[in-house]
Amino acid sequence: MALLYGALVLLIGAALLLTSYILLNRTLSTPPVIDVPGDVVATDPTTGRQIIWNPRQVQSDIRSSALDYLLHNGLLYFGVIVLIGSIGGYLLARQALRPVARITATARQLSTNTLNDRIGLGGPDDELRELADTFDDMLGRLDAAFGSQRRFVANASHELRTPLAVIQTELDVTLSDPDASEAELRRMGEVVRDATNRAQRLVDALLALARLQGREGQGLEVSELVVLNELIPNAVLAAEAEAAARGITIKTEGEMVCTTGDPRLLERVIGNLVENAVRYNVPGGWVEVTTSSDGLESPQTVHLTVVNSGASVQPDEVEGLFDAFRRGGRARTGSRGAGLGLSIVRAIVDAHHGSIEATAEPAGGLRVAVSLPVCQPMHGLLPATR
Repeated sequence: MALLYGALVLLIGAALLLTSYILLNRTLSTPPVIDVPGDVVATDPTTGRQIIWNPRQVQSDIRSSALDYLLHNGLLYFGVIVLIGSIGGYLLARQALRPVARITATARQLSTNTLNDRIGLGGPDDELRELADTFDDMLGRLDAAFGSQRRFVANASHELRTPLAVIQTELDVTLSDPDASEAELRRMGEVVRDATNRAQRLVDALLALARLQGREGQGLEVSELVVLNELIPNAVLAAEAEAAARGITIKTEGEMVCTTGDPRLLERVIGNLVENAVRYNVPGGWVEVTTSSDGLESPQTVHLTVVNSGASVQPDEVEGLFDAFRRGGRARTGSRGAGLGLSIVRAIVDAHHGSIEATAEPAGGLRVAVSLPVCQPMHGLLPATR
């Protein structure tokens, strides 16, 4: 920028000097007041001597002298002006780019442990202030993303460590007893099998979540017409055994609705929601699964709603339910499940360009509503049933 300022002053000075030279040359090149072709004889009033001179020659001498004076002195002043302009340009550029230097210094010292640093430029609300604020916002998002990643890795490590510790303990205790009976060995095998299944479910959930997040913005691998009502029976069937053991009734109703997407992923959405509704319920409770659309004439969105009875959930805990390794508003515990069900549901819904919202029911329990784009065309394709 200093070089640009200096070059600008140089061009302007050169243009002014050249313009002055041309104008002065044209002015002095005009015909003299006494325009005679030859010499003029004049008498000096003080001495009485006769002087012979040529007006044209005198004008030519005056013009040459004036142009030489302008050229020599103008170049001197021109150099001084260019020098002052270059120094001033350097100082102005340095002052103007000071915020950029602060941004550069902050970027150089950043690491995963210093993402909480901010530029905090302040000053007038100009383009550089907007750039610094945008950089600060980006640092905030990066800090949140890295913090979430660290918590995710820590929670995943904890969840995987638990079944591995169970397996290791059972093996050490049982194998250290040389008189262990067949029943004890069988019991050990069952415990190890359960712990292995738990670790397998966690790994499967982590892989599913990673695949969904890895394809963010790339679209679905499979996209076809899906009737949501046809996916509900399988999801209910998978949770019926646990529901029956606890005396929980599952009711399904609603109109026939369809969307476009991956049927396997959408079935997993319904399955995870029903499973959570049964798992975080009270003995003798209930679960309702309903489907609907946002209009009869030209619906644009279809809705899947899962409501369950259960313990009261604080409103400020609802949003945290979609975080990884959260179970019923609590951080990781020894309860069944990995706490990834709702995280996977949200990732699937986002991949289908839908939305999901959870609200706490006043009498206890939770209402989870999933909204998805309706399939096109829908009219005349599916009958409305209950």
